[in-house]
Amino acid sequence: QVRLVESGGGSVQAGDSLRLSCVASKRTFSTYAVAWFRQAPGKERERVARILWSGEYTTYADSVKGRFTITRDNSKNTVYLQMARLTPEDTAVYYCAGDPTRRGRYDYWGQGTRVPVSS
Repeated sequence: QVRLVESGGGSVQAGDSLRLSCVASKRTFSTYAVAWFRQAPGKERERVARILWSGEYTTYADSVKGRFTITRDNSKNTVYLQMARLTPEDTAVYYCAGDPTRRGRYDYWGQGTRVPVSS
């Protein structure tokens, strides 16, 4: 069982930047594909970014493309989500999730970190 812990959330204003971190409890995490999801009040969960084990391949939702960057440091069992030019529409609880088979099935989830963005 792999435990994921997110951090870095907090209240910001529109236009600010923020970096979220997701730390895993086991080194096998370095072989997983990892994604950041978010869920805003009253909305469905949305996958905002995904990164493969090597860090070489990343994908983004259209809503964040060009503003968010996902990276990873496998030596630290950590995946990051750098968020820039935040808007109130980015307000959500952000979760990281691990996909051990790299087939799009996320077996491991963190508890989430809140990011409220005020205008």
